[in-house]
Amino acid sequence: MDRRTFMAGSATAAAGALAAFGSATPSSADEAGGAGSETGHVRSVTAITQVFGDGQKLVAVAVEYDSDIDGSTLSTSTFAVADRTVTKVYTNRTAGLAQRDKAGRYVIVELSPDDTAAVLWVTQQGSGTPPTDDSGSGSGNAGGGPGEGGPGVGDTTPGGTIVAAKATLTQPGTVTTARGVRYAPDSTARPTDAVVNPIVDDFQQFSFSDPATGQTLRYNLFVPKNYDPRKSYPLMLFMHDASVVNVATEGPLVQGLGAVCWASPEDQARHESFVLAPEYGSVVIDDNYEPSTLFEATANLVQSVTQQYSIDRNRLYTTGQSMGAMMSLGLNIRYPDLFAAAFIVAGQWPETQAAPLAQKKLWILVSADDTKAYSGEQAITEVIRDQGTQVSTALWDGQSTAAEFAADVRSMKAQRTPVNFAAFEPGTVVPSGSTTNAHMATWQVAYTIPGIRDWIMRQSR
Repeated sequence: MDRRTFMAGSATAAAGALAAFGSATPSSADEAGGAGSETGHVRSVTAITQVFGDGQKLVAVAVEYDSDIDGSTLSTSTFAVADRTVTKVYTNRTAGLAQRDKAGRYVIVELSPDDTAAVLWVTQQGSGTPPTDDSGSGSGNAGGGPGEGGPGVGDTTPGGTIVAAKATLTQPGTVTTARGVRYAPDSTARPTDAVVNPIVDDFQQFSFSDPATGQTLRYNLFVPKNYDPRKSYPLMLFMHDASVVNVATEGPLVQGLGAVCWASPEDQARHESFVLAPEYGSVVIDDNYEPSTLFEATANLVQSVTQQYSIDRNRLYTTGQSMGAMMSLGLNIRYPDLFAAAFIVAGQWPETQAAPLAQKKLWILVSADDTKAYSGEQAITEVIRDQGTQVSTALWDGQSTAAEFAADVRSMKAQRTPVNFAAFEPGTVVPSGSTTNAHMATWQVAYTIPGIRDWIMRQSR
């Protein structure tokens, strides 16, 4: 699949405050009987969400019946969902997406992710109001850094909103059970009464009180499903941009793929690992490069988690976008022995402080149209080169297919350099008709490229 269709299932507890529906109106059956109970044939209606590069969306509804359903009799006209486009209908054994029919009592009604009503993460990035400045920002929000309209250190203004995952379904067509009983069309409007959150629900939410700084950090932690304390696991730290500041704890899991991609079944099958995603209550760093004490608290959080679990201290990794990318660079400079490798997405740091990065393993990804981050990363890589470290560089088409990106990654990896600097060619990273800008569009693509994640996970300190 290409980068536009890469998805990781998600929703959040914050997005799950759904209205419960009452007793359904009994639907009629034909001469075969099967009138059902007082509440009709429908037992539950569940919303199913997924996370795309530009955030969480509601992409399906699972309808549970009182009997197994004959999937061959279903079509996209069998069901209607208010304000949504039905794209596919099939049966399943559980309330989850599938590639093909699986005999069961659940009917999965897939919905177009391009519908306006699909969007569950609303921000100035991607799905929200277009930003006013394409230059990028250390703070990760539109308008640049201090003095340019962007939030400064300590700002607690939320930059995004998580919308509750809700849908209302009717059954205008006939549904036939596996035994041939026909459930007549039913105009009863049934709101969803639950949400299925694959991957995101695998994260646990905690709070860390740091005695050294006095700061408290809310955070999400993914523990490998088959965790064995007798084994040693790597850990990936993901740090979000400023749009996620002071939203629900699960915000970093639904704003895009930066956290959840590492916890996907596919990635975990290749590299079992912990994934740590703090939720910052305020902006940690801006373009003055003077971070708040949440910066030190983050390093202390990593140390705390490594003490609680069997984590390989030689395989701690960090990644982040915009503000999170800046923090990744800054943490690698201030704590040079902490991380084995870093994936830097659309961020920058003063080149005058960048010399310690010459000793690190980095994969940098930025858009050439992101003038601030692009020039900043170019300056950093020049410092790294001046220190005698080899750097591979390349220009990539931001609209590449998954196969093309895989080939791009293989080409860079073949050079076997500790630092890789890839930039999206001008005019290629922003999708046609999109309201986002090159800075923000960078991370909507960056975390869809599994080859980079594989490279990071193979590094060791």
